[in-house]
Amino acid sequence: MFYKILAKINKALLPSYTKRGLDLAKASKLQLAIIGWRYYVTTRALDS
Repeated sequence: MFYKILAKINKALLPSYTKRGLDLAKASKLQLAIIGWRYYVTTRALDS
């Protein structure tokens, strides 16, 4: 339940880089950290 709520908050607040067409090879460390965080939360929300 916690991760599902957190995933909704992430979707509302954090940018979506796939919609912007971001190249992962050119992404900054901060952008990669945001992508990793969103992936982590999304996988945990789907497992619950």
